[in-house]
Amino acid sequence: MTAPANHPIKSLEKTVEIIDVLKRRRSAHLREVAEELDLNKSTVHNHLSTLREHEYVVKDGEEYRLSLQFLHIGGVIRNEIDLYEAAKPKLDRLAEDTGELVTLATNERGLGTVLYRAKGEDAVEIDTHVGSQLSLHNSALGKAILGHLPRSRVEEIVAERGLPATTDNTITDEDVLYDELDDIAERGWAFDDEENWRGLRCVGAPILTDDGVVKGAISLSVPKSQLATAEDRQQYVDAIKNTANLIELRITYS
Repeated sequence: MTAPANHPIKSLEKTVEIIDVLKRRRSAHLREVAEELDLNKSTVHNHLSTLREHEYVVKDGEEYRLSLQFLHIGGVIRNEIDLYEAAKPKLDRLAEDTGELVTLATNERGLGTVLYRAKGEDAVEIDTHVGSQLSLHNSALGKAILGHLPRSRVEEIVAERGLPATTDNTITDEDVLYDELDDIAERGWAFDDEENWRGLRCVGAPILTDDGVVKGAISLSVPKSQLATAEDRQQYVDAIKNTANLIELRITYS
């Protein structure tokens, strides 16, 4: 859990709240931001004007939106992550070989942050993008991460983030989740059966360091009709585990 600041800066907190509003709304009028945050318009205008001066916000007509400066910052951060650099070419190859959607994510603050997506010729389209933040309990990718974290850390994440249901198949019982995570830790891969997206089944595998620390995970997302049997599943499990192993080797020896 993120510790609260000892001496929070109120003006900075307001700026962050304004950025969050623009992120959620995509764009907004000054009045809309002020009303949502229960602030006077002059205060919001001062914050927005400062953000514009430093090129973090742009104004289109009467609406404000976040600038591509945030994309630049995210790209700089991502390119410094060895997991992304090691995984990208392997995920491109896996997507090409299978024709499916392949996703790479890492754990930050108890959420899965998508670092990369590779789309094969027959890939499904789902509502995620680079930078998306996902719950960890309701996908093969997230459960692959949770299954290789210390149980005490998993319990902290569950206490902070909860187990919200996104479909009827989402695991919302802690004991059921912990039993499944034990199985995942033993076999080295994870599976979700329409637990995050209806009509979609996924297999996932963790990316581990030599000493067993989980750096992230990768997953293959496949229409449920293509993962109807144990034989179907094994084909994708073998592919995802082999790719995860290649990424681990590249991280270790690069």
